[in-house]
Amino acid sequence: MPELPDIVTYREALVERIEGRLLQEVRLRTPFLLRTVEPPLSATHGKRVTGVGRLGKRLVLELEDDLAIVIHLMIAGRLHWR
Repeated sequence: MPELPDIVTYREALVERIEGRLLQEVRLRTPFLLRTVEPPLSATHGKRVTGVGRLGKRLVLELEDDLAIVIHLMIAGRLHWR
């Protein structure tokens, strides 16, 4: 059994759905989830997802231009993908 089966499951599902596709937009329901402002979150809009990785309890969406979105599910709660 994987060490963190929920993270592994999320990662596998995201790879199938988004790897190689363009990220249209990221919306946060609360500003408390954002840990950086440079570059702004809007810099990720329109970038291609080049990979989906895992860093401990975090999911890492690897994007073009050396950008990444790191999602810590213990902070973010449930992941809603639309």
